This record gives sequence, C-alpha cells and structure tokens, in this order.
Amino acid sequence: MTKQILAKENIVLHAALDNKEEAIRCTGGILVDNGYVEPTYVDKMLEREKVTSTYIGNNVAIPHGTEDAKQAVKETGLSVVITPEGVDFNGNTVKILIGIAGKGNEHLEILSKIAIVCSEEANIEKLVQAQSKDEILSIFNEVN
Repeated sequence: MTKQILAKENIVLHAALDNKEEAIRCTGGILVDNGYVEPTYVDKMLEREKVTSTYIGNNVAIPHGTEDAKQAVKETGLSVVITPEGVDFNGNTVKILIGIAGKGNEHLEILSKIAIVCSEEANIEKLVQAQSKDEILSIFNEVN
C-alpha cells in the first residue's frame, strides 16, 4: 500500500523556527519520521539550499534534496510546516515550508500543483492562518 503523499501527520502548524537550517531540518525530519525518506535526505536538502535557494516567493519555500538524493527516497511525500512568525531565507521571509521527496519524476507533477496553490495570495493567507491540519489538507487536496 502506498502512503498518502500529504497526510495529517506530515503537517506542523504554528512552528517557531529560528533560522533556515532549523526550518529545513524540521521539514525534512517530518519526511524521515513518517517513513518517506532515509535520514541522509535531510543533509541533501541542506546541500540543495547551499546550491540554490528553495524560496519561490509569496512567503513560500520548497526544500527538497539534490538530484543524487533520489536513492534516499522510499515513498513520494510532502511535509508542510507553517511558521506564522516567518523565518529568514537569505533576506526573504518564509512562512510556509513544503518539504518534498519524490520517487522517479513524481515530484514534478506535485511541484506544479503546489505552484498553482501557492501562486494565489488568498491561499497563502489561508495556509498561514490555518487553525487545523484539515484546513491545510483541504487547500492541498488536489495534491493527493
């Protein structure tokens, strides 16, 4: 049985994060804890961030591993971390972190769906203000 790509246990609301590395470790740690990736994937997420920022605008970052991190992916999955206070990503404020791990090229379709959701200011505001994991799931329901 394949896992749900985005399940309730993959969502953290009201996270207080001090910096970009802590934010990426939190986002990746959810994927590790819920069996989507090997622990080495988190290091590859940090490595990716050094090469190029995963900040995409609209207070959103999509941390993910480098190309050679694929072997550390067990199942395609997403983690969502909402940090209403925001965390600094090289001068940009990130309030929504979406960790992604994809088997094969599955992540490409997921990324396009995430981009559609996150391109709308109203969705960003709903995500940041969400009081329940169900609210987050309903906004991203097309991703599953």
